[in-house]
Amino acid sequence: MHASNSKRAAERAALVRLIEQEVRDTAGYTGRATLDERVLAAMATVPREQFVPEFDADSAYANIPLPIGCGQTISQPYIVALMTDLLDPQPDHVVLEIGTGCGYQAAVLSQLVAHVYSVEVIAELAAGASERLASLGCTNVTTRHGDGNLGWPEHAPYDGIIVTAGAPSVPPALIEQLRPGAPLVIPVNSGMHQMLQCITRSASGEINVDDVLPVAFVPLVEGP
Repeated sequence: MHASNSKRAAERAALVRLIEQEVRDTAGYTGRATLDERVLAAMATVPREQFVPEFDADSAYANIPLPIGCGQTISQPYIVALMTDLLDPQPDHVVLEIGTGCGYQAAVLSQLVAHVYSVEVIAELAAGASERLASLGCTNVTTRHGDGNLGWPEHAPYDGIIVTAGAPSVPPALIEQLRPGAPLVIPVNSGMHQMLQCITRSASGEINVDDVLPVAFVPLVEGP
């Protein structure tokens, strides 16, 4: 039996409160005690239950990652919200996502920017996400099956790039496709762990890296 719209709306509102609490709890790491209200509103709008397997629908609004098949996961909502906030999305922005997965992060971004380009290395996930996003009316998201390490140069430079998989190092193509001053939000391997980083490149080519928070993501792979 499907939950009612009012129940789902209440679950999303409760999730936003959990996210706000975790943001306060991790402020010592991130330097952020609050997130942009637009980001929280997007988190309260996108129906996460549509992006998880039906057998996990009752867990859709738990603040945890969930499996989506093909050995991949939908990220913890707090991490989705934090990474979105780090991207500083604005209504006129064009952004690039590496790692479409089930399409949830792209759907959140679609509420906040002019257009999202998203690349997914696993063909099955790319096709499923494209259909799902279309069915939910996310007409400002364009997806493709490809190697995220290469970015999507045809639409560069981007006003922000977000990577939803752990990279052994920052792919040079992504740095090159950033608009000067725009953020690249990416988990990068650091010894035994991953560190969520926010990277910017100045007009003169100077790279600035801010460590944000220890995280755990599935690996960014090459292909297809």
